Amino acid sequence: MSDAGTSNAYAAAGVSIEAGDKAVELMKVWIDKARRPEMIGGIGGFAGLFDASALKSYERPLLATSADGVGTKVAIAQALDRHDTIGFDLVGMLVDDLVVCGAEPLFLTDYIATGRVVPERVAAIVKGIAEACVAAGCALLGGETAEHPGLLGEDEYDVAGSTTGVVEADRLLGPGRVRPGDVVVAMESSGLHSNGYSLVRHVLLTPAGWSLDRHVDELGRTLGEELLEPTRIYARACLALADRTRTHAMSHITGGGLAANLERVLPVELAATIDRTTWSPQPVFDLVRRVGAVPQPDLEMTLNCGVGMVALTHPDDADAAIAVLAEHGVRSWVAGEVTPATDRGGAVTLVNQHPSW
Repeated sequence: MSDAGTSNAYAAAGVSIEAGDKAVELMKVWIDKARRPEMIGGIGGFAGLFDASALKSYERPLLATSADGVGTKVAIAQALDRHDTIGFDLVGMLVDDLVVCGAEPLFLTDYIATGRVVPERVAAIVKGIAEACVAAGCALLGGETAEHPGLLGEDEYDVAGSTTGVVEADRLLGPGRVRPGDVVVAMESSGLHSNGYSLVRHVLLTPAGWSLDRHVDELGRTLGEELLEPTRIYARACLALADRTRTHAMSHITGGGLAANLERVLPVELAATIDRTTWSPQPVFDLVRRVGAVPQPDLEMTLNCGVGMVALTHPDDADAAIAVLAEHGVRSWVAGEVTPATDRGGAVTLVNQHPSW
């Protein structure tokens, strides 16, 4: 069979090689912006190349890796037909899992699966991923766009990716460094980030029947604009924090909420107390709580409630930590303290109530 015949048969099955080629051409300009000096070559090869000789400057380099996706937030992007911000959600979920151990993100690869390749839509997704990589300081090394007709609807897609970073062994952050008296420095989230959207969509869009174009006064914008707010990327700020303060551990507040994620970086002999009066969550969290009559414990186990990242830092460096984060545009505050554990090792207790609730 001729190549033309094969192409036509594949197109009849719902896969367009031509659309895929056009998508690659459109995304090249964005990928070129997300480079590091160690990146070798461009896109189009079977594998991305990264010059590992850059690691020779490390005494004992530890490679860190993370894989993740965006989850059902993509349904909001699809409904609004806006696709250039979802990349920030993907990159944020990836690089900020690395940075909690002190690792610098080096490169990232992405995977986009769609029912039909629309070149402009794919390019918009990659634009967001590339811009987020620039914000995080990592290279967009490569990726894959797969057309899956029959498995996904024509306008449906999902995005996922993986990233690799490096940290010097003797600078590795984690539970072993945490000490009683360390303060919990909370870093403000940009909103919902990329977790809990199944709950949010169920509460606001299904029984409440709200539309995405509904203007919500307390949000100061439409519901769709609020739900599509990109995930904040903390990587550069947190690397500076690790470099310039005695920060012992960090925790990325994603699925599971503040308490469960903070527990992951506490040794069994220590605990932590978080005072809710130290911050007021953004209005979207209270909106979900009230409209959906969601019990506060359920809300706090699902959503970040205004805190996207925390650091456990020596108390004498608390002011310095807040100043460093402010230099990177991240608002932060002391939200609690690490204490010796009593009967529940590694437990995190949230006390008092948010001022606005």
